[in-house]
Amino acid sequence: MKPISLAIVGATGVVGRKFLEVLAERKIPIKNLVLFASQRSAGQTMLFQGKAYKIVALTEENVKENPVDYALFSAGATVSKVFAPIFQRLKTVVIDNSSAFRMDTDVPLVVPEVNPDDAFKHHYIIANPNCSTIQAVVALKPLHDAYNLKRVVVSTYQAVSGSGIQGIHDLEHQLKTGETTKFPYQIYQNVLPHIDVFMESGNTKEEEKMIFEMRKIMDLPALKVSATAVRVPVVNGHSESINIEFENPYDIDELKNLLSKSKGIIVYDDPKELKYPMPLIADQKDEVFVGRIRRDTSLTSGLNCFVVADNIRKGAATNAVQILELLTNHL
Repeated sequence: MKPISLAIVGATGVVGRKFLEVLAERKIPIKNLVLFASQRSAGQTMLFQGKAYKIVALTEENVKENPVDYALFSAGATVSKVFAPIFQRLKTVVIDNSSAFRMDTDVPLVVPEVNPDDAFKHHYIIANPNCSTIQAVVALKPLHDAYNLKRVVVSTYQAVSGSGIQGIHDLEHQLKTGETTKFPYQIYQNVLPHIDVFMESGNTKEEEKMIFEMRKIMDLPALKVSATAVRVPVVNGHSESINIEFENPYDIDELKNLLSKSKGIIVYDDPKELKYPMPLIADQKDEVFVGRIRRDTSLTSGLNCFVVADNIRKGAATNAVQILELLTNHL
């Protein structure tokens, strides 16, 4: 891999900091690094591989004065819609972690274990999927290839870090004071079947994102998907209960073996030893953990499983860096 010039937009946020951590761990060769953040953070410094980098205010002028090959974005959809096209015009490849471009037909939505070839169909913008979608499709792709998905029902148990640093602070604040600052109701000792805004369909926007993103990533526009997204009082790590109906029959032992050999998956499944995926198991890991794998006997060819991943790493930073690796390995 040749050394690259790289910008991080939203460098001071939870995912921005995780970008730097993952880039260092994966030894991405960087010849020039530019850290962009809001005006209030400009002039502060951040460390990367022992070197201090001064944060640059995100303005069009500063973007033009600091040309780079690639830019990792995690500053929210509003910022992405304004600044990604500026980088795009400068022929910088943007890998965007927000929802701004995910459903744009001209923008590839990429999970490297699932649809790596789509990353090369970009017009200088590539979308990083929703964190809850990423871990689901990593588990579903090898199963679809073997048995053909007919219907998927997913219920999520999503950590507060999925709503940013404010979500983490809200849970911590409630532990101390009992007051709520971020969520509509207290999250401590509670679960909220409500992530993002409610749509006319009755789904939340988070649920609709999961449905449409799954179809786009897996190139299955007619796939039957139902989603319920729930926020739980866990700091980090999203969990999902996934019920699957296949077109084809399967052998449960062969299915488990298939998953265990699939890229990016760890089968963590031994009921006798009380071994099953949990957020604590997946914390700070890049893999998707799959367990509680069992036949759904209410269907002719049905399956239940429990899927857990670190939503800040695999669900955001690591997936984006993996996309970057895909592109740079072909230079």
